[in-house]
Amino acid sequence: MAQCVQSVQELIPDSFVPCVAALCSDEAERLTRLNHLSFAELLKPFSRLTSEVHMRDPNNQLHIIKNLKIAVSNIITQPPQPGAIRKLLNDVVSGSQPAEGLVANVITAGDYDLNISATTPWFESYRETFLQSMPASDHEFLNHYLACMLVASSSEAEPVEQFSKLSQEQHRIQHNSDYSYPKWFIPNTLKYYVLLHDVSAGDEQRAESIYEEMKQKYGTQGCYLLKINSRTSNRASDEQIPDPWSQYLQKNSIQNQESYEDGPCTITSNKNSDSNLLSLDGLDNEVKDGLPNNFRAHPLQLDSSSDASNSIDGPDHVKSASSLHETKKANTGIIHGACLTLTDHDRIRQFIQEFTFRGLLPHIEKTIRQLNDQLISRKGLSRSLFSATKKWFSGSKVPEKSINELKNTSGLLYPPEAPELQIRKMADLCFLVQHYDLAYSCYHTAKKDFLNDQAMLYAAGALEMAAVSAFLQPGAPRPYPAHYMDTAIQTYRDICKNMVLAERCVLLSAEILKSQSKYSEAAALLIRLTSEDSDLRSALLLEQAAHCFINMKSPMVRKYAFHMILAGHRFSKAGQKKHALRCYCQAMQVYKGKGWSLAEDHINFTIGRQSYTLRQLENAVSAFRHILINESKQSAAQQGAFLREYLYVYKNVSQLSPDGPLPQLPLPYINSSATRVFFGHDRRPADGEKQAATHVSLDQEYDSESSQQWRELEEQVVAVVNRGVVPSNFYPTQYCLNSYSDNSRFPLAVVEEPITVEVAFRNPLKVPLLLTDLSLLWKFQPKDTSGKDNEEVKELVTGEPKMIGTEVISEFLINSEESKVARLKLFPHHIGELHILGVVYNLGTIQGCMTVDGIGSLPGCHTGKHSLSMSVRGRQDLEIQGPRLNNTKEEKTSIKYGPDRRLDPIITEEMPLLEVFFIHFPTGLLCGEIRKAYVEFVNVSKSPLTGLKVVSKRPEFFTFGGNTAVLTPLSPSASENCSAYKTVATDSTAVCTALISSASSVDFGIGIGSQPEVIPVPLPDTVLLPGASVQLPMWLRGPDEEGVHEINFLFYYESVKKQPKIRHRILRHTAVICTSRSLNVRATVCRSNSLEDEEGRGGNMLVFVDVENTNTSEAGVKEFHIVQVSSSSKHWKFQKSVNLSENKDAKLASREKGKFCFKAIRCKEKEVATQSSEKYTFADIIFGNEQIISSASPCADFFYRSLSSELKKPQAQPSVHTEKQSLEDAVRLIQKCSEVDLNIVVLWKAYVVEDSKQLILEGQHHVILRTIGKEAFSCPQKQEPPEMELLKFFRPENTTVPLRPSVEQLSNLIKTSLHYPESFNHPFHQKSLCLVPVTLLLSNCSKADVDVIVDLRHKTTSPEALEIHGSFTWLGQTQYKLQLKSQEIHSLQLKACFVHTGVYNLGTPRVFAKLSDQVTVFETSQQNSMPALIIINNV
Repeated sequence: MAQCVQSVQELIPDSFVPCVAALCSDEAERLTRLNHLSFAELLKPFSRLTSEVHMRDPNNQLHIIKNLKIAVSNIITQPPQPGAIRKLLNDVVSGSQPAEGLVANVITAGDYDLNISATTPWFESYRETFLQSMPASDHEFLNHYLACMLVASSSEAEPVEQFSKLSQEQHRIQHNSDYSYPKWFIPNTLKYYVLLHDVSAGDEQRAESIYEEMKQKYGTQGCYLLKINSRTSNRASDEQIPDPWSQYLQKNSIQNQESYEDGPCTITSNKNSDSNLLSLDGLDNEVKDGLPNNFRAHPLQLDSSSDASNSIDGPDHVKSASSLHETKKANTGIIHGACLTLTDHDRIRQFIQEFTFRGLLPHIEKTIRQLNDQLISRKGLSRSLFSATKKWFSGSKVPEKSINELKNTSGLLYPPEAPELQIRKMADLCFLVQHYDLAYSCYHTAKKDFLNDQAMLYAAGALEMAAVSAFLQPGAPRPYPAHYMDTAIQTYRDICKNMVLAERCVLLSAEILKSQSKYSEAAALLIRLTSEDSDLRSALLLEQAAHCFINMKSPMVRKYAFHMILAGHRFSKAGQKKHALRCYCQAMQVYKGKGWSLAEDHINFTIGRQSYTLRQLENAVSAFRHILINESKQSAAQQGAFLREYLYVYKNVSQLSPDGPLPQLPLPYINSSATRVFFGHDRRPADGEKQAATHVSLDQEYDSESSQQWRELEEQVVAVVNRGVVPSNFYPTQYCLNSYSDNSRFPLAVVEEPITVEVAFRNPLKVPLLLTDLSLLWKFQPKDTSGKDNEEVKELVTGEPKMIGTEVISEFLINSEESKVARLKLFPHHIGELHILGVVYNLGTIQGCMTVDGIGSLPGCHTGKHSLSMSVRGRQDLEIQGPRLNNTKEEKTSIKYGPDRRLDPIITEEMPLLEVFFIHFPTGLLCGEIRKAYVEFVNVSKSPLTGLKVVSKRPEFFTFGGNTAVLTPLSPSASENCSAYKTVATDSTAVCTALISSASSVDFGIGIGSQPEVIPVPLPDTVLLPGASVQLPMWLRGPDEEGVHEINFLFYYESVKKQPKIRHRILRHTAVICTSRSLNVRATVCRSNSLEDEEGRGGNMLVFVDVENTNTSEAGVKEFHIVQVSSSSKHWKFQKSVNLSENKDAKLASREKGKFCFKAIRCKEKEVATQSSEKYTFADIIFGNEQIISSASPCADFFYRSLSSELKKPQAQPSVHTEKQSLEDAVRLIQKCSEVDLNIVVLWKAYVVEDSKQLILEGQHHVILRTIGKEAFSCPQKQEPPEMELLKFFRPENTTVPLRPSVEQLSNLIKTSLHYPESFNHPFHQKSLCLVPVTLLLSNCSKADVDVIVDLRHKTTSPEALEIHGSFTWLGQTQYKLQLKSQEIHSLQLKACFVHTGVYNLGTPRVFAKLSDQVTVFETSQQNSMPALIIINNV
């Protein structure tokens, strides 16, 4: 239980006090009424004695009474109505609310910190009023009248006669059988005569004389002269007299609800009859339609349909607020005791003292003695009861019968003079004067008698008071007999059906148990008495039980909370809305945030309803908001009910302040960080053959890799525009801002171009939400055209369409538990600073879209206009937290976030806007296939654009044609076949020699130091005017690897008028091309052994080209025709085809291979370009009847692009060290001998059958030959993964191996050639030795002087060597030392000597070569040279 102001030792004596009746004459009543008080009310503040009182018990022992209080009340002849008592109790509880500034106790229990009001003044007021207003009953005498004050005024004509009348009236009321009420303690009631004297108006002498007369007649002990009204009420008071009455009168006690009319005998019944209990307070009349409020169901059932507090089906359904207001109104402004001075106060106090000392206590003492004597004589005992108690109680006890065995004889009534009642009377009297020992003895005796007679009501009363007396005995000789109380409560409740008496027992017993810290027992007792017959009582007792649980040694927090909820529920049923709300709020502290979501929902729902009923609308909104925003586990129907309730309350709140700021709505959830902002127009859909550039759109997923690629492309083109340097203030263009982009700067938007904000909504509920009139909320600071801020910064928060147009989505449906994005547009019409604040919308739900089980929705819900049940207008702000800062030490140690400015764009001046369309753009190509498409550039803005460039990581994929494109004429046949190539018809009988042409790579954008990825778009006049469009041809070549390729194009352009904020704009396009296999070309080059060509110059080479058809006819390709093979080089050119078959057309069906051999010669000096001129010689060898001009677009374009991409690949460069410089130079010279820069272009046609039509596709493959003898491929070869090696656990010694050229490179330094007859006839029978002349030609392939040593001696004499070479020897000089100048050819005449016939290999000379200025000698091994076989015949 909660803490109380009074201890239980003060409470019980104050609850059971001697009762005194007051009977006043009219005149006396008039005198007291001058003070707005009745006589009984006048005495009330002074009814407690200020000093101890003494009296003697029947044993003549002195007994001290402390703090004695008496209760004086006017006689009322009808018992108070139960309804009136209930109303009074209701008013008392509703009138007592916790004080506003009350500091609550903080109780820490486990992990709970609870704010709990330690005291419950409403409970104390209830208990006090309840105990005071208990009607007197026949089985106990505690509140029967012991005495009667007869009051008359000194101003009456015959006061003494008036006293006689009053005396007779009292006698008639007490002894006449017409009056069963009030109850009197004993027939011989003490009458005390009081003469009231008005000091300010009356005659003091007359009063004194009357008083003397009274003393003569009634004795000095029985009368008193009370002087009051020492001042007149209308005189302005000089001093402020205290008003001690108001606190008593506020309590509205049952005794002062009578009327004072006609005369002393007219005693009317209580006005507060049941009829006016039914008035509903104004609040509920307004509310009951809107908020159905039914708490008849189980307290934890949430949705409810009707208001039980509007149906009067229980005794406590009493509306207390209005009557309480009236009482307060009546009592405010009235000054009580206005005619009384402080002296009068003292006089009244003195009067009470006198009455108690002289009248009441002697009367009680005498009565106790009389009763004691009667009992002794009746028992026939010689000693007094008091001294005999020990004997009675120490003997063998009669076993008490179980209450269940007793007959239900609660109806048994004793006559007033029955001896059992006399002992009860004596016990009550002793109890009233605090003589608890004697009282206990008497109650105990009476209890036995009553149980023997099975008078259960009487027995319960005796048990109850015996328990209380035992507890209150000084020195506590015996423990508190709680089982007495339990028996009494059970009897009252179950047998006597008297809940009022049972409640009194519980209130007293619980208070006693609490004082002994037996909280658990007290709680059980309080809970036992909760029942359906009184909601108010049940609520108060449950609340006290909850306080018991929290006040235990180890607080039971959850039990506390549960019982507070039950109490709140019962308070609500009893109409005590404020108390109900308070209970729920206190319990909420326990349930909040512990994952008990259903309990939380119930509490919040109830708090919301109660707050709404009490017009605490903000609290109601907040409570309902909580139900909706927590991840609810309720059913769909329940959530729907919550939502409707919330909307209803919200609507009422918003109606209170229609012009106020828009409220923040809790639903749907917005994932602010997922907000994306897109600047620009939506992409146009593809139109027939036209396909718009993909650019950027909100439909694309963010990919960090691709965004990095786009950034690099943009940097590349900006660097080219700015002469190779990226400006320091460069910032990559961002059209779409999201949580991954860099949002630290204010984004730039262009005027008249829409801004789209994508807001990510999520509906956490199982019911659909309908948002209507959804739009963005923004503020805008316009700037004038000069760009300066206006003097006055206009903040336009509401829609100002002249500045910013706002798109409104009329309906946006989010289904249950769905995440959905809304794209909202703004159209800026003015430059300035825009701040997007959030979204504004009407939140509502759909009617009739739920199916019966609440899971799905009807199909008709999504079409057309949704039937909106109820909606409220509100907003939600978009607040995006920037990235966590982690750069400086301070930022790392603290949690700081950077800005995120994606919602704060700066609107800049007009810029050009380019749209790009691709016409006939393929999606599938063969590897190497050439296709012609067209690109259309359209300027859709109002300003001209210039400087159009395109940049791509794959420049080899496309070309706009070189500078020479216009000069090359189109042959008619080329246009007929729609060939992408420039062709020239040739004579079919022409020899298969090469046709020579040349072109410079500069013409094709592949100059020295240029960036081949950045390609200027050849716009006519380099400017595209507003509204203008231009179409340009674009050739595409299928990438060499098969598969799906994503090729990114970035178009860059600028405004003709330079803008300070935006320097350039970009447009992105991603082309997806699927390539399928076509041809695989491999080529090798080797030195021709013939040392001279037709023109007498050295250095012929043979080129072998293998072509394989790797196409598996998936694209319907029938066969490939090789129509032309071209060479392109700065130094070499094809001369002719070596192995031309009869069939000129080289056809390859699926999986077939073909081999070609070509002879290549060095270009003539005039053809050989200087290194700087970048001029390449093209030689075409034609297999068809049409020459494709390989030096023109697009053939040369793609050749140069593939060449440049090949050149970009990293070449292994040897590291440079000065001390080894000479050696490395030598190696470099040797390496150059084996290098060749010959490039081959294989042009082909493929015949494809598609939809029973034959198409001709054409294409080209490139092979770049770099090294003699090394095979080169047209498509990149797959690298074999290296085999696994064992781990080495030692560090290799860092020894620098001297760089040596490889064997192949050395073998290419000197080219050797043996000239000799193939067969030689020699007559061995004539001459045994055969001498054959052999010429050894040495050719220096390098550009430096070479020292050569030729050694003719056979290296080994092993048998294997003899087998190979046969036995022959060289005659003459066997070692030569020569020096060959650059590219010099030298011949040596040798003689070979044979001794018998056979086949011999002459390739035995070993040639050693070194560069003249080098010390080291490298051997040139002759592995590559063919065996030189000679046949020696005998003739």
